[in-house]
Amino acid sequence: MQPYGTWPSPFRAADIASATPRIDGARFVGEEIWWGESVPDEGGRFTVRSSSGEVLLPAPWSARSRVHEYGGGAWTADAEGTLFFVDARDQRVYRMRRGERPQPLTPAGPSHGGLSMQQGRLLAVREDLTVQPHLRALVQIPTDGSAATEASAVHVFVQGTAFFAHPALSPDRTRIAWVEWSGRQMPWQSALLRIATVGDDVFADVRTRAALQPEWVSDSELLYADDPSGRWALFRLRIDGLDAAEPEPVAASDADADTGYGLWVLGNRWYRPLADGRIVAVRTNGSDEVVVIQADGTVDTLDTPASGHVSVDDVSGSRVLLTGGSATATAGLWCVDVDSGVVTSVRGGTPADPAWMPPATPVRFAGAYGSVHAFDYAPANPDATAPADEKPPYVVFVHGGPTAHVTGAASAAIAYYTSRGIGVLDVNYGGSTGYGRAFRERLNGEWGVVDVDDVLAAARGLAESGRADPERIAIRGSSAGGWTVLSALVRGGVFAAGISRYGVTDLRMLAQDSPDFEKYYIDGLVGRLPDAEQLYIDRSPLTHAERIDVPVLLLQGADDRVVPPSQSEAIRDALAAGGIDHEYVLYPGEGHSFRRAETIVDALERELTFLGRAFGFTPSIPAARSGSESDA
Repeated sequence: MQPYGTWPSPFRAADIASATPRIDGARFVGEEIWWGESVPDEGGRFTVRSSSGEVLLPAPWSARSRVHEYGGGAWTADAEGTLFFVDARDQRVYRMRRGERPQPLTPAGPSHGGLSMQQGRLLAVREDLTVQPHLRALVQIPTDGSAATEASAVHVFVQGTAFFAHPALSPDRTRIAWVEWSGRQMPWQSALLRIATVGDDVFADVRTRAALQPEWVSDSELLYADDPSGRWALFRLRIDGLDAAEPEPVAASDADADTGYGLWVLGNRWYRPLADGRIVAVRTNGSDEVVVIQADGTVDTLDTPASGHVSVDDVSGSRVLLTGGSATATAGLWCVDVDSGVVTSVRGGTPADPAWMPPATPVRFAGAYGSVHAFDYAPANPDATAPADEKPPYVVFVHGGPTAHVTGAASAAIAYYTSRGIGVLDVNYGGSTGYGRAFRERLNGEWGVVDVDDVLAAARGLAESGRADPERIAIRGSSAGGWTVLSALVRGGVFAAGISRYGVTDLRMLAQDSPDFEKYYIDGLVGRLPDAEQLYIDRSPLTHAERIDVPVLLLQGADDRVVPPSQSEAIRDALAAGGIDHEYVLYPGEGHSFRRAETIVDALERELTFLGRAFGFTPSIPAARSGSESDA
């Protein structure tokens, strides 16, 4: 019999850091499968690996894009096995044949991302922040190296100050389609589907709400996702000459689910057409399911482990490559044969032991604005039990974005807590994706209100249900989630401790520092400056830091360009001035997320130590730490 929080656990932070690489895209290349993967032990660089066991991209090269700041689509390959990638250091595109050194294909200066090989052509999204105004473009890059020193050799399909994504070249190479938005609104608020004749002007602007991922299935037929009914669904567009017909829904009936997601990164794919007319697609309603849409529009569920943030990365014949999370296994890459139903785990996807990994129980709580969705992970350890009269401490997880969501996927990072006797409640507050446009738009004008009310309601509901000790509930979040953490602590009365990872603390600072991609994001979430300046002041946790009366842990990347260290340091100084128990940790070399193994280890161990101190228990973790600068 041992108190919650003190249970001995086999889950070490070092194991979690090395065992949970991020998968970034996958491709069929000849008889092999290639995929992108982070290497935490090598500073978090991204390599490309093959199913033959080969590391295709050696150190120090790292495939990582900074287009739109969040990047995505940093590599692709042709059928012959040539790798094309964006190097993290200079953002140029490189060509690498097996056994050869990478050769640059683009000149220095602009950044590239969203790479794709289509009809034998290398397409990319280009962003040039070295000129004023900043320019973005959809381009075709010669693969012979001629554009490495001669920028004019790059073919530009479209260019301007707008934002572009998902270029799609028709099979006969005469038409190109893409998604475009102005930047005054985020792409999930309003995005246009545009179609042009290659080398000519746009001939069709398709009426859409929030278009995603155009895909040609023939020279005259285009698929894409849109959410005119409030749920992203697939549509078919037939084109005759220079005329586009009215779009038609692909599925025979509407689904209470989304085939689509917030367009934060450029590499995601929510569906892929098969050669025989069927479509493999992801549908999200909280968690994900993978379906096959038949040629007649009927829909069948495909039995796969993938159930969270699933990307349909590639297809070959009846085989499909899926990356994402799983409710029953670790995150990974799977190859699924649509006809036979055979599922092969290519990378990750190790079945989770239910004795150690608690099931994600979907729960809903009554909030001021409607239902609040969450996944409950109760403490689980087959070798430990707590006293019968003790209720477990809990940590409420708050995702970032805020236009993002969690899916109930198994996670070694969650098991790190639950195996020690600390429950986790992972919340999808109003504004999260995965529940339709109406739920997403609850946050319009109400950031710092709806999200805060929802996490407070979830924590209260958890305590009232008897599943958690009401005196020992903490809150933890990153980026926009860190904002919600600090805003909830300002409200007071519910959370006994808070952990903010690179969290927003002051809206005026955020508006000043935000990169182009989300420069006007706050306009929709709060209001436009200068008219809304007082609201910016009133909503910011920094303004009311003196109301925080519980311990706070602040974790921050020194190289973060989305939420710079000045945000965390401002609240640190305010907490210090008020005599509030706090700790601030700055991680050199880290940006807007933690990628290095030493950082991941230090952050997890530091969080657990912090919770033990706040809640009065001694957790079972190693004492040694390194790789950070800390003050408390």
